[in-house]
This record gives sequence, structure tokens and C-alpha cells, in this order.
Amino acid sequence: MSELFALAGPVLLPGLILLSLATALVIFPMAEGRVRLRSTVNIVAAVAKVVLIGLLVPVVVTEGLRPEFAVPFLPGVDLVLRADPLALFVAGLSAVLWLLTTIYAIGYLEDRPHRSRFFGFFSLCVMATVGIAFAGNLVTFLVFYELLTLVTYPLVAHWGTPQSLRAARSYMRYAMTGGLAVLIGVVTLTMVAGPVDFAEGGAAGVAELAGDTPELAIAIFVLIVGGMGVKAALVPLHGWLPAAMVAPAPVSALLHAVAVVKAGVFGIVRTVDDVYGIDVASELGVLPPLLAAAAFTIIYGSYQALRQTDLKKRLAYSTVSQVSYVTLGIATANVLATTGGVVHLVHQGIMKITLFFCAGLFAEVLRAHTVQDLRGAGRRMPWTSAAFTIGAFGMIGLPPTAGFISKWQLAQGAMGTEHTWVLAILIGSSVLNAAYFLPVVYRLWWSDATEVPEGIAATGVLREPRSLLLPALVTAGFTLALGIGASLSFAPLGMAQLIAEGVFR
Repeated sequence: MSELFALAGPVLLPGLILLSLATALVIFPMAEGRVRLRSTVNIVAAVAKVVLIGLLVPVVVTEGLRPEFAVPFLPGVDLVLRADPLALFVAGLSAVLWLLTTIYAIGYLEDRPHRSRFFGFFSLCVMATVGIAFAGNLVTFLVFYELLTLVTYPLVAHWGTPQSLRAARSYMRYAMTGGLAVLIGVVTLTMVAGPVDFAEGGAAGVAELAGDTPELAIAIFVLIVGGMGVKAALVPLHGWLPAAMVAPAPVSALLHAVAVVKAGVFGIVRTVDDVYGIDVASELGVLPPLLAAAAFTIIYGSYQALRQTDLKKRLAYSTVSQVSYVTLGIATANVLATTGGVVHLVHQGIMKITLFFCAGLFAEVLRAHTVQDLRGAGRRMPWTSAAFTIGAFGMIGLPPTAGFISKWQLAQGAMGTEHTWVLAILIGSSVLNAAYFLPVVYRLWWSDATEVPEGIAATGVLREPRSLLLPALVTAGFTLALGIGASLSFAPLGMAQLIAEGVFR
């Protein structure tokens, strides 16, 4: 059986990349009228991706293997795909949420133009994200990281309106600038330390560089992590994210929960834990500034979310805040905090995609775009409102949601270090989360309805499209299940603990 597992991984890894590429190549030339065929191809590919990643679970977790696939790329540098627990953790999240987002997008884009273009780039985005997750070295990560920038631009600009084109150009300026910083950092590090493979405890060549020329090692760290901070929406590099909310709801969902933001913060995790290593990063003194940047971003994002009246922009600034919990956990630098940061990669994605699914439903069914528009929506759209409420409670960190588990782990970790002030950041952020989410929940369930737009029934329960509602209910269910069942061995928390223990081994 072990031999079978050992053979399976190297075959599955490039297969996952080629599956998404093949899906895109099939979808791009499809006529707009081939709705059923296009939907079938999308769903089959998304399900296949979940199954293939599921086949890697016993390889990596049960057998403890690290399957790898490598091909020559540059002289002395290979493109390497490798499955380790962190890669599987992120790829599994992406696969499951992409299946649900595909179902949602098919319903959302019904009778709208340019669906083949949308789903073609959508599949390429999947390919880039999976490549980022399974990248085994810095150069491979860089290739897929830059590819992700290129293939998400058409999705942000999809509607083709002046506003969406401005937002897409803004996104591209930010992303290309950050990508250039990452490129310079990776090239410099590769030149002075040799090809850098991701490894528990950090790469040997990087440790030698840090010992010989610490100033250069610090400068490279700032370039790489600073560049990745653009996609991770660290303040002041976050400006593209709220502007990108003019994109279709499925795009907003994938930007915040699955692809772009996750790619940035995942890259920071890889750089700190698997390129430099916690010990080297601590000796260089780069973790306290990173911790301070994450803490400031958490509070600033929450404050800005409180000021927004547009629902999607409120959710966007919430992402700026919430995704920095991951960086906070990594920079706090102990097992408990790292566990909290890593598990929040999954928990934040599930909770935030729930909220964006619901925001899209409110806009489609009730034409509600602002917080004020949601007055009385709980009586008109009860299932959507219930899912939104669960997602909001998760973001606040109320038990028994997944968000409570993340914040509890982070708080426990902070109490075990000299950075006890991080506990005040977590409490302050939760108070601000409550301040901008609870008024929305109150308006949903306890406020009288505002004047409804023309063409929408003034009273009674409105029809909530099943293809849009089902994904929101599933992810809302996950938000509760991952909180209630956090102690189960197969829950994300257990995998996050395994990853964190490997970092400090």
C-alpha cells in the first residue's frame, strides 16, 4: 500500500494543474448558448479536483509521505510541486470552496454575457491557486503567484464598466508592484543562497546567509514579505481590495476567501516558516515589525469597516482586518498562536465566502447594496439572512462558530509570550467586529422594511434562487460544524496543530 501511495502523489500533483488548464481550454471557445455543456464541464472539473486532493490525504497525513513532481525550468532551478500538510490544507480549502463558488457563479451569471470568458479565466485562477499551494520552492511559488495576478485581472474587469475597469487597473498596479518586489527578492535570494526549497525549520542556504550577512537577509525578507503584503492586504498596501468590490459577487468571494488574499498571506506563512524558519527570523529581528504591521492592520481594517455603508465594502475592509489574524499568529511565534493563524486560513475563508454569497443574494433578489437596504430582509429572505447571521457571528468570534476557535487559539498563544498586548488587539478587534456586524443583523431581523425597489413584491417571502442559496447554506453549516467539532481528529484544527508542531520541531 505504501508503494501505491508513493506513486500516486507525483502523478496527482501535475494532474491537478493540467485539469484546470484543460478545463479553461475547453470552456474559452464555447458558444455562449452552450449553457448546459459549460456548466457540466465546470462542475465535473470542480468535483474531480476535490476527489484528487482527497486522494492525497492518506498519502500525506496517514503515510507521512511528501510526494513531489519536478521538471527543469532554469539552469540549476526546477519547477517543483510538493504535497506537505500546509499545501494540502490550503489546496483542500480551495477545492471545496471552488466547487461551491462554481455552483454559485453558474446561477449568478445566468442570462448574462461573456460567461465562457468568465469561466475560462475562473479555471485558470484555480490552476494558479493550486500551483501556489503545492509549490515546493520559491521559484515555483513565484511563477504561479505572478500568473494569478494576470488571470484575475479579467475577472475583476468582467462587467466592462468604467468603474470596474478603474478597479481592475488599480488592482493590477498594486499587484504588479508587489509582484516586482517579490521577484527581486526571490531572484536575489536564489543568487546568493542557491535554489530555495520550502523546508520545515527553513532552508539551509538562507540560514547560512543570515549568519554571514544578516543585513542582506533582512533586506530580502522585507522585499518578499512586503511584496506579498499587497495581496495579503496589509496596511498601507490594501487599497486595491475595497475598490475591487465592483466585480461580480463570485469574483469578490474568490478574491477574499480562496485565491488572491489567501495567496498573499500563504506566501507570508511560507516565507517565515519554511524559507527563513522561526529561529532565523527571530534572530534577524524581523518578526516584531511584522507582528506590529498585522496588529495595526487588524484594528485599522475593523475601524474602516465600521465607517462603510455599502455592504460589500464593509465586508472588504473586514477582510483586510480578518486575514491579518494569520500573519499575527505566525509572527507571535509559538505553537498555539501559529496553530490559530494557520487554522484561520480555513476558517476565515469559509466565513467570509458565506458573507459574500449572501451579499450577492441580497443584491440579486432584493436589489439591496447598502446596510440600510437590508432593513427587514430577514422576513423577506429568511434563509439568506440566517446564513449571513451565522457568518457574521463567526467573524465576531462568538461560540460555537469557527471564528471563536481561531481567536481562542491566538489568544492562548499570545498569553504564552512577551507579546501579551496582542490579547488587547484581539479583544479590540472583536468589539469592532461586533460594532459593524451586529447593526446589520439587527436590521435584518428587527427593523421595519424600507421602500422596496420597483418590480419587487412589497410583502411576503421572496424566492431565494437555490443555486445561489445552497452554497451559502453549506458554508454557513461549515462555520458552525468547524466550531462545534473543532476537537475531532479530522477537523482543520488538528491539521493546523500538526503544521505548527512541524514549524517548531
